[in-house]
Amino acid sequence: MNILLIIVAKVLIFYTILWYNILKIYKCAFIDVKGGGKVVILGIDPGYAIVGCGVVRYEKNNFSLMGYGAITTDKDMPFNQRLKKIYDDLTELLQKFKPDAVSIERLYFNTNQKTAIDVAQARGVIVLAVEKAGIPLYEYTPLQVKQSIVGYGRAEKLQVQEMTRMFLHLDKIPKPDDAADALALAICHGHSSGSLILDINRRN
Repeated sequence: MNILLIIVAKVLIFYTILWYNILKIYKCAFIDVKGGGKVVILGIDPGYAIVGCGVVRYEKNNFSLMGYGAITTDKDMPFNQRLKKIYDDLTELLQKFKPDAVSIERLYFNTNQKTAIDVAQARGVIVLAVEKAGIPLYEYTPLQVKQSIVGYGRAEKLQVQEMTRMFLHLDKIPKPDDAADALALAICHGHSSGSLILDINRRN
């Protein structure tokens, strides 16, 4: 009986959070960001085999999709060439979309040390490309992204992807998963970017 009550309570909490975020999505079009303005945000899910990328426009508390996809590298390529491809492709992406901000996932401890080192190297060339382009870079942990998108720091991956789809008014969850994660990072920054939008307004 106690187990059943716990399950029911968890289900109620989940749907309460879900409906809260749904209401937030459909109300957001009618709420002006203080000072107005718009910002283009590029979200990046770092990796060395697949780098998820997603670009959104954030204006008046409303998100619209500009593009998403992934930078991929062949496992048979020498690792230094894989890093160069990531750098070159990302540089091209930055030049194409000209984002006002880049949001990237902050690395966390991985038990596989080689994988962690390789991802860190890939992340390094990503950060270098963004820095050379002169674009502000912001970092968020997975917990921060979940809290921002779903309202719950221990949300499941599918819950985050579904809320990302709803924020962007899409029919389907973006694929690959890396791209969906990148879009979630972009939205996460949008929720934290009031001061950035004000700064852009002052510059313009």
